[in-house]
Amino acid sequence: MSVRKLVSFDWAMKKLLRSKANFEILEGFLSELLKQDITILEILESESNKEDDLDKYNRVDLKVKDSKGEIILIEVQYEREHDYLQRIVYGSSKTITEHIQKSEFYSNIVKLISIHILYFDLGHGKDYIYHGTTKFKGLYEKDELELTKKQMELYKKKKVHEIFPEYYLLKVNNFDDIAKDTLSEWIYFLKNGEIQEKFNAKGIKKAEKELDILKLSNEERKVYERYMENIRSRASIVHSNYSSGMIDGEKKGLEKGIKKGEKKKSLEIARNLIGILDTKTISEKTGLSVEEIENLKK
Repeated sequence: MSVRKLVSFDWAMKKLLRSKANFEILEGFLSELLKQDITILEILESESNKEDDLDKYNRVDLKVKDSKGEIILIEVQYEREHDYLQRIVYGSSKTITEHIQKSEFYSNIVKLISIHILYFDLGHGKDYIYHGTTKFKGLYEKDELELTKKQMELYKKKKVHEIFPEYYLLKVNNFDDIAKDTLSEWIYFLKNGEIQEKFNAKGIKKAEKELDILKLSNEERKVYERYMENIRSRASIVHSNYSSGMIDGEKKGLEKGIKKGEKKKSLEIARNLIGILDTKTISEKTGLSVEEIENLKK
């Protein structure tokens, strides 16, 4: 089996995929994921233009406009964030408001597709690709709200959920490395940085050619290696802190449980001694305060 080692997708997003000559790569990936032919018109400004130190190991995003005038936001995230789902909502809302003028009608609100390539475990779920849409279900009739003909003409959409943002969560680490269709060939590349010779997903042959590490100049290769080292180093720090936090949390929880059990035992002994011994003596025997014993008497 022949494979070629390629640069990571997030680094390609920062350095290579912004070129119109490489739109075919992005178009291929998006077409396979969204199950429709995607043509990219332009790359829009996004946070991945930053070049500061934090940007080296923070998220990478790329915002594109397609031939239908819709915006597709692609984000790669390595670090664990427990409030990541809320951040998705914030990012989507911000993108939508950035692309509508104050004087425009609400019907001109841009359609957004938000794609998140995640290298950490987000929530519980066995699958490696999750798709989220907005639908309205009747509480009593159990029917789904549909668009009228006038609304279809106005929005140029057939279904209500097509108006609202759509979300794709790609949990790359859940992928089992078995490429059973053209979409999973792309997921294989996202996880392993390799493309097998037999792969034939849309745009993937172009990716194999243009993202080959061997095509980088010596200087570009050094920059890329530093970037990946920063990613690995940051991931190691986050994992260590998380593991340490789990251990500390378990230890504190155990200590708290022991103390709680001891207190419960002391209270039980004190109840049995009330009426037999005086309050001061019970306090000395159990370690409880006089006030706590008086409360038990009540």
